[in-house]
Amino acid sequence: MIELRQFRQFIVVAEELSFRRAADRLNMAQPPLTATIKRLEDAIGATLIERTNRINRLTETGRVFLEEARKAVNQADQAVLAAQRAGAGLTGALRVTFVASAAREILPSILLRFRERYPAVKLELREAMTAQQIGFLNAQQADLGFVVPPLHDADNLISEVVARYRLVAAIPEGHSLARHDQIKLSDLAHDPWILFAARQGPGLHRIIIDACARAGFVPHIGQEAPQMETIVNLVAGGMGVALVSRALASGGRKGVAFCELSAPVEFELAIAYANTSPILDAFVTATRQHAGIIAS
Repeated sequence: MIELRQFRQFIVVAEELSFRRAADRLNMAQPPLTATIKRLEDAIGATLIERTNRINRLTETGRVFLEEARKAVNQADQAVLAAQRAGAGLTGALRVTFVASAAREILPSILLRFRERYPAVKLELREAMTAQQIGFLNAQQADLGFVVPPLHDADNLISEVVARYRLVAAIPEGHSLARHDQIKLSDLAHDPWILFAARQGPGLHRIIIDACARAGFVPHIGQEAPQMETIVNLVAGGMGVALVSRALASGGRKGVAFCELSAPVEFELAIAYANTSPILDAFVTATRQHAGIIAS
């Protein structure tokens, strides 16, 4: 029976092509290492390494054995890691909800980081507006949500801001201001506005209403829509003007001009959750690391 230790020792010898260097790397004496390779060859019934006073090269059998040995060692390491994660409660499922802006801005990188570290955890993802997410979290139908503050009915939830983003003006291409790189928010005071519904996206709705108030006007709301993508499409159809995430502007959109605001308007993205668990704590840590809140 070949032991895992012998697999590891053979791999190091094959990589170094030197018993001396391999012994140094393994922190062991050279004679026992040489004896290990001889026992492997006896067990297999074939030569693995061509050698005289020194190693010349792996035989074809040695190259095949090296490939399989690496697979065996990796599988053994994965088995230990999987057992450790299970023992620490890092298996199972995590239910994550998110606003659309999170999917564009921050979520893909967090998911990639988390899945690399915890492949045994099943992620159940659902897009939803902030108010709907708060309902899911309060009803324990979700474990964590990416939401836009300020939050309502969230007294029982833990929340923390993980990112801040700037809004830009989205106006129809035929608008008199469409050729301007930067405008004042008050320049849009007399236009019909397309806004997030207050009951679905209260955070962004309030941010925009307050920004307009600071600019000296109350926006005339011509249309309401639940998502930024829908809002931009309505702007392209000439239904009004809006403020949307800068990320939407980076790709351009036919029929829409995007203008920076002279007085920046920003929104925050936060995570919210009710209960803690090893899986949830690991996801929160991955989110904080991506956001630069803690070191990677």
